[in-house]
Amino acid sequence: MSSMSSLDLALIGNGTIGALIDAAGDVVWGCFPRFDGDPAFCSLLGGPGAFAIELADGVRHEQEYLPNTPILVTRLFDSTGGAVEITDFAPRFRQFGRLFCPMMLVRRVKRIGGNPRVRIRLRPTYDYGGARRTTTCGSNHVRFEGARDDLVLRLTTDVPVTAIVEENSFFLEDTATLLLGPDETVQEAVSDVGVRFLGETAAYWQEWVRSLAIPFEWQDAVIRSAITLQLNVFEDTGAIVAAVTTSIPEAAGSGRNWDYRYCWLRDAYFVINALNRLGATQTMERYMGYILNIVADGNAVALQPLYGITGHTSADERVVASLPGYRDMGPVRIGNEAYRQVQHDVYGAAILAATHVFFDRRLVRRGDDALFRRLEPLGERAAALFDQPDAGLWELRGAARIHTFSSVMCWAGCDRLARVAAHLGLAERAAYWRRHAEHIHGVISARAWNKKLDSFTATLDGDSLDASLLRLNELGFLSDDDPRFAGTVRAIGRDLRRGDFIFRYVEADDFGPPQNAFLVCTFWYINALCALGQRDEARALFENVLACRNRHGLLAEHIDPTTREQWGNFVQTYSMVGLIGAAIRLSVRWDQAF
Repeated sequence: MSSMSSLDLALIGNGTIGALIDAAGDVVWGCFPRFDGDPAFCSLLGGPGAFAIELADGVRHEQEYLPNTPILVTRLFDSTGGAVEITDFAPRFRQFGRLFCPMMLVRRVKRIGGNPRVRIRLRPTYDYGGARRTTTCGSNHVRFEGARDDLVLRLTTDVPVTAIVEENSFFLEDTATLLLGPDETVQEAVSDVGVRFLGETAAYWQEWVRSLAIPFEWQDAVIRSAITLQLNVFEDTGAIVAAVTTSIPEAAGSGRNWDYRYCWLRDAYFVINALNRLGATQTMERYMGYILNIVADGNAVALQPLYGITGHTSADERVVASLPGYRDMGPVRIGNEAYRQVQHDVYGAAILAATHVFFDRRLVRRGDDALFRRLEPLGERAAALFDQPDAGLWELRGAARIHTFSSVMCWAGCDRLARVAAHLGLAERAAYWRRHAEHIHGVISARAWNKKLDSFTATLDGDSLDASLLRLNELGFLSDDDPRFAGTVRAIGRDLRRGDFIFRYVEADDFGPPQNAFLVCTFWYINALCALGQRDEARALFENVLACRNRHGLLAEHIDPTTREQWGNFVQTYSMVGLIGAAIRLSVRWDQAF
């Protein structure tokens, strides 16, 4: 592990767990038994939990994903010609008619040159790095136990068990296999399991990528983004986490440290919208099941901004003293108090996510009258709340205001219900929702348009801007050629642009003025420029953001506009969605490419 953490990391996972691996092949973050679990490996946040494979007298390393997969290959070289290749992945493939994605990390270490000597440091912790797990050994496995009721992890391996427990160095003659997963007996030879799981997982992902409808330009960037989004989908329920990490600060020493291992209805809508545009429709179907279970459960229409990945409504926030934080920049927070916030845009986000189901003929389960009736109570909430104060999409923890974006999303919910009703032949309901949509549109147009600024404003009757206004055309509230949209884009470029990046807002909030740019806002600006016909400037800005990705093509949530260092939780789904959307918009068409 380097002396200072960075976000030059790779993400591996399978829809059950996710892990981040640094350039030297150390697992620096990994939660078990799922995304929101206790991190067994937490050195990213200054904790003691480690899973390292060290090469004696190592002098350099290189790293890459296998093409079109989330399988990571790290090569370590020593000073005398010795070299090893570490292949890391979490198994994911179809087996016995269903998807097999166990709580398991697979690490295969192969000699590729010379006479390498390696040491394995496997020190999983529990209670958020508060205590190291105790070990008990079998003939070819090591069990790692926490407190009495904690999850037990088991490493099954063909490496001598004493080498693992005592962290002794040994000469690697061929290939060593390490399977870290549940406390269950592995029935086959460990090496055979490793080879089979690797082959099946590679084939699964390559086939998944082959089915994507990608733009002609920037194909590798879009493919990596799509795979990364899929790694943030919790396969068991269809929930989509915003990121697999917690408490990586939005800016150095800012205290803006949040737990993103939850499903935000707004973010998830953007994710499934992006994947659906690429043809990955199963993610949307899984997510719709998650949403409808939430809507049907208890107080059906009072939606929270975020939920636990199993649909739990509670995400109580607390500070963990056992972890010092990313670069010692605490606090480390577990849970997210934003679940208690009032954010009215969630009603529109839920309806917009469901709208696909009524119109996309590729889907196995299509939308019908019954589903429409289940969505109508959400529309009623949107119609009732569109002009009421809320915390907004940026989740301000101070005073509530009437945010234009929330109002527009409420309009979008009513607008889509009208369209769905017309599609289903429900003329009376279509007229009902059209009246609501027209009323909301009129109020927003009157109260959020600021003639002096020649722009829509962040709040009704306000005089400040925020970057969510760049979405007005994509949501259908304004047409691309509406002069009010062009004026809004100009105003945002004037007031919120810093260098090559767009800030979400620039006013001080609960933590002072923002220091870094929220990456997805720059993608929204790129899309807006493209919609206005300014393609050359849009392409230049897009190439600039692409150059800011880490070595694996991944993006965090924020970026320092001066140093271009990434900050915030990682990998951020919002940012990867933005990349996909901009690439689709900007790319030349396949039939014009040759």
